[in-house]
Amino acid sequence: MTESQNLEPFVQQVRRDILRQVHAVNSGHPGGSLGCTEFFSVLFKEVMQYDINFKPDGENEDIFFLSNGHISPVYYSVLARCGFFDVKELNTFRKINSRLQGHPTTHEGLPGIRIASGSLGQGMSVSIGAAQTKKLNDDEHIVYSLHGDGELQEGQNWEAIMYAGSKGIDNLIATIDHNGQQIDGATKEVMPLNNIKDKFTAFDWQVIEVNDGNDLDQVRNGLRKARQLTGKGKPTVMILNTVMGNGVDYMMHTHEWHGKAPDDELLEKGLAQNPETLGDY
Repeated sequence: MTESQNLEPFVQQVRRDILRQVHAVNSGHPGGSLGCTEFFSVLFKEVMQYDINFKPDGENEDIFFLSNGHISPVYYSVLARCGFFDVKELNTFRKINSRLQGHPTTHEGLPGIRIASGSLGQGMSVSIGAAQTKKLNDDEHIVYSLHGDGELQEGQNWEAIMYAGSKGIDNLIATIDHNGQQIDGATKEVMPLNNIKDKFTAFDWQVIEVNDGNDLDQVRNGLRKARQLTGKGKPTVMILNTVMGNGVDYMMHTHEWHGKAPDDELLEKGLAQNPETLGDY
């Protein structure tokens, strides 16, 4: 059995969790969450070195920041399935007084969440600050972050990207979810991103491209290569080419499911494409 076959049941269950969370409250962002399921699964199950006994400061462990906070359903599912909190708490997604708000928050103390996110464009700056803090504290662990491609239209990113390259922040691995979709349509129609690789290279970053960001082996190899590039004087970015809505056929290749929940019939159709593997909550 390959590594991917070992992890596929986990990925499949996370997809179910995403669909069920957003359906239960008729609210949330399934498209981008599904597109990043393989990334989150490999990162948290195989790559990151972290303490399950959550410490907000993340000292002496790898840490992760989700910048595009609207894809919280996949984040919450993976955190729960990795043991940060009880899987049953996924039932409270987006409900009043829940720790699992539509965009991650910190005031309720949900294990795994270090910053409130969802105001797009800010996560890069936070990640760079955390990476510099680790350097100042002689902490050799790595900071990981995830950003949407449409999010790169926010100018704050580029100031931060320029800063990280000029300061040699080489304990940072940023990943761009490059699915070509955003809330109002295709990124190439809203505001073309053109060649992201060339942009990061010009800002003195090391760049890794993963052609199929929904292939577990390719994601695994990309993250492992990125980790090997740390400590070499430059920050690293991984451009992850994904499909929005991956694993649920009617959600794929369109922005229409960026922020829309399936009805009862479509929920069942999506669940049928992803049979239960680890037990629903």
